[in-house]
Amino acid sequence: MVKILFTLDYEIHGNGEGCPYQLMVEPTARLLRLFDLYGAKLTIMADVAEILKFREYADSHPKDDYHYHDIVTQLQTAVRTGHDVQLHIHSSYFNASHDGRRWVQDWSEYNFAGLSLQRMDRLIGTGKEFLESLLRSVSPNYRCRAFRAANWSVSPSQNVVRSLLRNGIRIDSSVFKYGWREGLVNFDYNSAHSEMLPWRADAGAIWRSDPNSDLWEVPIYSENRYLGAFFSLNRVYRSALGRLHRVPRTLHNASRNGATPGYNQSPPAARLRRLMAKHAWKADFNQCTGRQLISALERGVNRHRDCKQTLPFVLIGHSKLFTTWNERTLRPFLAYIARNHSGSGFGTFDSLDLEASA
Repeated sequence: MVKILFTLDYEIHGNGEGCPYQLMVEPTARLLRLFDLYGAKLTIMADVAEILKFREYADSHPKDDYHYHDIVTQLQTAVRTGHDVQLHIHSSYFNASHDGRRWVQDWSEYNFAGLSLQRMDRLIGTGKEFLESLLRSVSPNYRCRAFRAANWSVSPSQNVVRSLLRNGIRIDSSVFKYGWREGLVNFDYNSAHSEMLPWRADAGAIWRSDPNSDLWEVPIYSENRYLGAFFSLNRVYRSALGRLHRVPRTLHNASRNGATPGYNQSPPAARLRRLMAKHAWKADFNQCTGRQLISALERGVNRHRDCKQTLPFVLIGHSKLFTTWNERTLRPFLAYIARNHSGSGFGTFDSLDLEASA
């Protein structure tokens, strides 16, 4: 059996710009309506750091310009109707201030994995307490048990693993095999334990397996592919949007003055090498077409056809990228799963029997 897990990072633009209603509430409402047509389940990875800032703004201004109450209503309705909400954190928002136009973040806290253990404990504990207080009012059995770091920042891992476990969170879903990054966040997940199978996460390197660990890593599905495999109109749109709402690449360029720092340019030779190399192709339901996702699922199932346990196929998406065109391109994949191809069905983290996978 394959469980299809749609995870949605629920947030505004990374540089602090954008209207939460347009980037979070409205596209997620469309996504939930679409999923209801196919019996699909959505796991909203709610960026609590941003949401708490929206609450702070609503409490100190005469108008709820950042739509905090709409967000709360949407999260509660999602859980009430059988979907899930779990924890996502952009740590740079906890000290953010509003400059009258956008949220100016504390870039020194952008790299979640670089925070102290005490700071992580405070952020994770605050996020978990907020979600459980909010959502147990509509579902008494609700538990915040899964986490995703902003920008997949869980390297180095010692503080991340310790803090998640100390706060009662037993699942992380930040790792994608073959992924790497250099800049404000640095990681290399090329040696991750699996592209699809969950594993008990090593405390020193969350992307590796330790059979004695109490924390599970449930990876975002990925493949190592050349750039030609990446093309889709959705991906072109994502690239254009990213350039419009840039964040800095290094702390040297980051600032607290509200300016949007530019990217550092790599030498032409380095850019050419990257173009010729393979890269991590994630099961991103914003950027991939439904047909591409069907093919990836079939490849993943075929690679693990001898596995006797439930296989998770974890997709990632962002509310701010869910356009009406994306809605159309996703329908073939939803229809494929609804017809129970490859023994697949929709699920959430709760539907995974991780202990049986050990």
